[in-house]
Amino acid sequence: MPQTSTFPIENTLPAITPKQEQILQGAIRVFLQEGYAKTSMDRVSAAAGVSKQTIYSNFRDKEGLFKALMERLTLACFQSLFTGTKLHGEPVILLRQVGEIYLTKVADNPDYLALLRVMITESQNFPELAKLYTQNVVQRGRQILSQYFAAHPELGITDPEAMAQIFFGSLVSYVIVQEMLHGKELMSLSRDRLLDTLINVIMSQK
Repeated sequence: MPQTSTFPIENTLPAITPKQEQILQGAIRVFLQEGYAKTSMDRVSAAAGVSKQTIYSNFRDKEGLFKALMERLTLACFQSLFTGTKLHGEPVILLRQVGEIYLTKVADNPDYLALLRVMITESQNFPELAKLYTQNVVQRGRQILSQYFAAHPELGITDPEAMAQIFFGSLVSYVIVQEMLHGKELMSLSRDRLLDTLINVIMSQK
């Protein structure tokens, strides 16, 4: 049976202080207006109403700030599903919760979609930016779900990591096609149909 990777991942996010929230609110406006390359700590400092030193002491550098924004706009939405450091719950119910959270709370957030556009647009010139997103959002989500699958052998999933990739990858690609590539105008595929089919595929492995 294929084994899932075991690199350490923290599944819970640190609490955000009021000052960090203030910085993030200012930073997101600048990142979305200017893009990653043109965003400077001077602009973020002005938008957030704090000194550059305050930004550096809270987020270290621009990459750390962008990482915090990604976590804030994606992973933070899933915190209600965690008990300790793992996912828990009946498979059908849990998978629907995960899918609905991503497709509503995350994907319906215009800030998340705008940030995803920034990441895709600038990934060629800033490959580390794309890697940052993949590692901290896609890879982390896949690892968390694959651990859940591995802990439920009754599902009959022979490759938990690959199945987790199928699940999350389908959700992400659906959002990109529908929201960024004009899929809403060209294709009739509801979120419910996608999610129902994904869950049926996973549950039919038994």
